[in-house]
Amino acid sequence: MTKVFVTGGAGYIGSHVVKLLGEKGYDVLVYDNLSTGHEWAVLYGKLIKADLADKETLKKVFLEFKPEAVIHFAASIVVPESVKYPLKYYRNNVINTINLLEVMEECKVKKFIFSSSAAVYGIPKKIPIPETEPLNPINPYGETKATVERILRDLANSGSEFKYVSLRYFNVAGADPEGKIGFAYPKTTHLIIRALKTAKGEFDKLEIYGTDYPTPDGTCIRDYIHVTDLAEAHIIALEYLLDGGESDVLNCGYGRGFSVKEVISMVKKVTGIDFKVVEAPRRPGDPAILVADSSKIKEKLHWSPRYDDLEFIIKTAWHWEKNFNP
Repeated sequence: MTKVFVTGGAGYIGSHVVKLLGEKGYDVLVYDNLSTGHEWAVLYGKLIKADLADKETLKKVFLEFKPEAVIHFAASIVVPESVKYPLKYYRNNVINTINLLEVMEECKVKKFIFSSSAAVYGIPKKIPIPETEPLNPINPYGETKATVERILRDLANSGSEFKYVSLRYFNVAGADPEGKIGFAYPKTTHLIIRALKTAKGEFDKLEIYGTDYPTPDGTCIRDYIHVTDLAEAHIIALEYLLDGGESDVLNCGYGRGFSVKEVISMVKKVTGIDFKVVEAPRRPGDPAILVADSSKIKEKLHWSPRYDDLEFIIKTAWHWEKNFNP
């Protein structure tokens, strides 16, 4: 049974990957400080509550578990917060990743899947965005992800036999189609979740940040990917590395986007609730369009998404949102 060490496996995306790993028969160990994750979200394997800053505990767990691969989710991810507290983001996202990589090196673990982001592109010149687009992040969060990608590249080129796949996520949304896990952060900046919470009455209104973008309806366009399709991409990337694959960087998106107004319209259709929407000024640094060129992951890893349907994505998120009791 292949042993996989998962950092941040109690969080939103991590827990969906852990669920799939467990269903596919992997032996999973989740390492999470539960700062934003939840114990109940870990459906398979063992959970160790600890921090990546604690290298002593990290190494002890590695030596006992002896993983063959690591999937690394543990990171701070809120863009506005990263602008306000950059040092927190560099410490957690970069320094703690270096701790993890050093322990992997000491314990001779050579396979690594990294949770990256479309934020590494900043405001791209080419749409849809290919992986060859220059890294030009416009906020500290994106900078931390780009920094780690450069570290991984250098480590892979060092002759150490280290191999990695960096998955650049676009807008992850939805919930487990079986309804077992889903999005559970109280303070969210995600459009779909905020719209659903507004429909529920948790917010009195939903704000649209900017309606004068160079898009058909003036609002930003984003590529929304269902969390289970993204989780599948991790399993395929893991199997690719375990089969001797070379290091690579891959976009995870559907290759088409929806505007803010289109998403709100679909949320109203799915929920049957006509909530209040107001226009607000643009947020600094919001690109008009972020859509993935996902041809590489489809061709190279034969990734075939099952849930490329905005209505289905929102339905699973709404089912979870209605039934979730924190």
